[in-house]
Amino acid sequence: MFRKTTMQSGLRVLTQQLKGTKAVTVLVLVGAGSRYENHEKRGLSHFLEHMFFKGAEKYENTKEVSEAIDSVGGTFNAFTGKEYAGYFVKVASENAEVAMDVLSDMMKNSKFKQEEIEKERGVILEEYNMYQDTPMYQIGWDFEGLIFGDQPLGWDQIGTRDVINSLGHDDFVKYKDALYVPDNTVVAVVGNIEHEAAVSFVQEYFDMEQKEKAFDFKALEDISGPKVSLKNKKTEQAHIAVGFPGLSERDNDHWVLKLLSVILGGNMSSRMFLNIREANGLAYYIHTSTDNYVDGGVIVTNAGVDLKRMDNAVTGIIAEYKRIREEIIYPKELKKAKSYLKGKMVLSLEDSEEYAHLLAKYELLHDKATSPEEIMKRIDAVNSEDIKRIANKLLVPEKMKLAVIGPYDDEEHLKSLLKFE
Repeated sequence: MFRKTTMQSGLRVLTQQLKGTKAVTVLVLVGAGSRYENHEKRGLSHFLEHMFFKGAEKYENTKEVSEAIDSVGGTFNAFTGKEYAGYFVKVASENAEVAMDVLSDMMKNSKFKQEEIEKERGVILEEYNMYQDTPMYQIGWDFEGLIFGDQPLGWDQIGTRDVINSLGHDDFVKYKDALYVPDNTVVAVVGNIEHEAAVSFVQEYFDMEQKEKAFDFKALEDISGPKVSLKNKKTEQAHIAVGFPGLSERDNDHWVLKLLSVILGGNMSSRMFLNIREANGLAYYIHTSTDNYVDGGVIVTNAGVDLKRMDNAVTGIIAEYKRIREEIIYPKELKKAKSYLKGKMVLSLEDSEEYAHLLAKYELLHDKATSPEEIMKRIDAVNSEDIKRIANKLLVPEKMKLAVIGPYDDEEHLKSLLKFE
């Protein structure tokens, strides 16, 4: 069972000892994702994530940061989500102190030198271009823009070209001082290390003054936006996303919706895969998934389809949404979905970084870390009637939306496809 200690500063430390591994992951999770931005600062959270690796006091540049981790055979990385940013180092357990040393120096003492900002600006712009040129990634952001509209939850994390070009030293310092504070930060330490040892390292290296975050992100507004997003682009394959507003991660039916998405298109024996791809050959890739935030969510089916059969793929996906509302969910199908979801969780938690992420995320966003065993109990409690109830509540034609990237220009035609036959 995981353990928790709250430091005098307000910093929370979560640990889970895994005796079956010789590794340990130290993860720092901060409530500083892209939801905290406004139009003038779109992309700041992600840009700042990059800048933390550019030099602090002890490790003065990227080379020294990399060498410190490479010298013990470790790995390190970072990520920016919509509600938080994360930084982790994974090392052999005897080198846990090295991970603490490097991460704390980055978090506490980064310099954000203007010359490093200019170098990294080019890197960020190339990343921006990469996503623009990769419709399989871009379609998901386009769809969330449809669902959430012109507010931070509807924006991608990479930001806009104008903002990326305008950010400077003072922007990073101000944002870090406002959000990278103890009460808005969780350190998760997972692997072959005892709780007391982990807490001792955190006390030594993350010694911070008590401080609360300066602001929170704005609650999700109710936006009734357009039904269709069409990006006219010359492609060899159409990329489509068909779906609906979902549930927040705090909703009691959160795991019901997760299971519904697995039954619909979560794996290679799901309804979407078997009926859209295998039986009719309408898609190369197809999958149904959910994105869940503290006050909103999405359920969506993404697919890459033949340019000439895009209409057939959209109507085929919609038919599966309609069918799951009307037909019985047999116990065998639900049992298979539960086993799949729990099995994927077990496999992912073999990685100490994934385990640390799970603990830190729930603690940061919900003020209460959740164990894998608790999650599995919630999954097991779902029944067929629950699936049916949520399908009928959420999968309704009035709420259905469609995002398309491909060589098309007729939005009205796309709107006409959004109906249950």
